[in-house]
Amino acid sequence: MRLPERGEGQTRIGVAIPVPAPYSEILSEARRRSGDGFADLIPPHVTLLGPTVVDQSAIGSVSEHLATVTSAAEAFTMILRGTGTFRPVSEVVFVQVAQGIAECEQLERAVRAGILDQDLRFNYHPHVTIAHDVDADALDRAFDESAGFEATFEVAAVDLFEHGDDGVWRTVETFPL
Repeated sequence: MRLPERGEGQTRIGVAIPVPAPYSEILSEARRRSGDGFADLIPPHVTLLGPTVVDQSAIGSVSEHLATVTSAAEAFTMILRGTGTFRPVSEVVFVQVAQGIAECEQLERAVRAGILDQDLRFNYHPHVTIAHDVDADALDRAFDESAGFEATFEVAAVDLFEHGDDGVWRTVETFPL
């Protein structure tokens, strides 16, 4: 995983839709089985804003921005189903978003504006990673083993995550839709 460098007085954040239990446990276990070292550091989620460095003094403005974005959005149903991959561009296997794509795209665009405006390295594609930067056999196994995965849940909130010095991504604030 590429993480932007952070300096003194800065923090690394991300914004995502968390996958609720019991699906989160199933997806974390799939990530562990693949040998992905991030399985216990990154909770299952659909990213809206990837790892981003901001000044700690700007966190209040970030929270205000996210509150504005989420207050204008409505809760929606998400369905995760089957697997996909970004190979050969990126060594990633993921569970696909089968319903809720348009809502994720709208939220992502709104989140990645104003104080969080930035260019993307790749086009936005909502998904839940289950294997990243593991060998080809592990990627193939993850793809096959989770091909039948399906989950349906209501998305009623978006989480602001902070990347701790211990490498764990933790929710620091939740914004209802």
